[in-house]
Amino acid sequence: MKIQKQQVLESNKSSLKSHEENFDFLANKLSKNGHDVKSIVSKLSDFQVAIPSWALGAGGTRFGRFSFYGEPSTLEQKIEDIGVIHSLTQTAGAVSLHIPWDIPSDYAAIKEKADALNIKFDAVNSNTFQDQPDAAETYKYGSLSNLDKAVREQAIQHNIDVINIGDKLGSKALTVWLADGSCFPGQNNFQTAFQNTQDSLIDIYKALPDDWKMLVEYKPYEPNFYSTVIQDWGASLMLANGCGDKAYTLVDLGHHLPNSNIEQIVSILQLKGKLGGFHFNDSKYGDDDLTVGSIKPYALFLIFNELVYGMQNNPQNPDLAWMIDASHNVKDPLEDLIQSLEAIQEAYAKALLVDQNALKEAQLAHDVVKCQEILQGAYRTDVRPLIEKARLNAGGVINPISAYRSLDVRGQLIKERGKNTVATGL
Repeated sequence: MKIQKQQVLESNKSSLKSHEENFDFLANKLSKNGHDVKSIVSKLSDFQVAIPSWALGAGGTRFGRFSFYGEPSTLEQKIEDIGVIHSLTQTAGAVSLHIPWDIPSDYAAIKEKADALNIKFDAVNSNTFQDQPDAAETYKYGSLSNLDKAVREQAIQHNIDVINIGDKLGSKALTVWLADGSCFPGQNNFQTAFQNTQDSLIDIYKALPDDWKMLVEYKPYEPNFYSTVIQDWGASLMLANGCGDKAYTLVDLGHHLPNSNIEQIVSILQLKGKLGGFHFNDSKYGDDDLTVGSIKPYALFLIFNELVYGMQNNPQNPDLAWMIDASHNVKDPLEDLIQSLEAIQEAYAKALLVDQNALKEAQLAHDVVKCQEILQGAYRTDVRPLIEKARLNAGGVINPISAYRSLDVRGQLIKERGKNTVATGL
């Protein structure tokens, strides 16, 4: 299914007048307060978030998985689904492939399809947290950290293969997430596991093309519940530094213990020029991978406040790779992704409204109340008209969820694909 330009125009007709009234009111108010509304809208239009190839189907839990029917069963269909989201939101202009779930059978055809939908290939993701049917070795006791050299070499080669796949498609980054760790005390020697991981990552790093980045992800627990080899941002940063200048830390919002100060983490990483990318989701207890902004929208805003500051003041840090990494167990996956994109744009727009000069003055004066007022003043602003304008300027729809439902996208996908298709991945 492909959303046609005429369908977008028709979808906008009924709400265009209301949008223009709301936008004009907000734009006038913001302009009087010294904001460059045109620049903010332009930044929102340019902001793109990658959709992971595994996220177009229904998610699952340890106990079951319930399909939403019409799921994409091929990589081509997944890219088509991202095309639908991008047509509506104009914010999902990239796909992040997860290998070996989505190895292209025809690279030229896949690139042609993505180009036709204005979709680029973002970071490619390796998978050494599952055994593959044709694998000679098992990852039951770890991959890059494993005591068995043969297992480590298999995991290293897989990552190199992923780099080669991404290179054919125009990707510029490899994301490495390890499930390696231990379930019980004494099972692993912590130093040996960490050193093995460092050595393995260095071997992978040597295979990176000159213009590529390596993104090292971390997670405090799960699937191992006693220790994780790359348990926090400090471990990730040490491993990245041990590899070289092209290796960076990747922050997943769900990969922190409760009440971790994620905004402080991203701020320090940007200062050191070592923040490489972001995986967006939300969580209540652990790595629940819920819809972005569904639980802690203010925390997301505070993180974006630091990101915006870093993007403006830390030229030593590279452009960031953005990706949604969330599981949709009881929602239509495409609707969930649209909601996540909206939440990300809202947090970004509000962060762009923070008066950084006024905030710095309040900080210098130790005016804690004023600091809070400045942040919360931006957060309490209804920025949806700005996001709508950004979508309109880029050729999207004013209300993506409403348009998705009025066009009966899920119904059309079921007609095309049937009820029994299942997406690869989680």
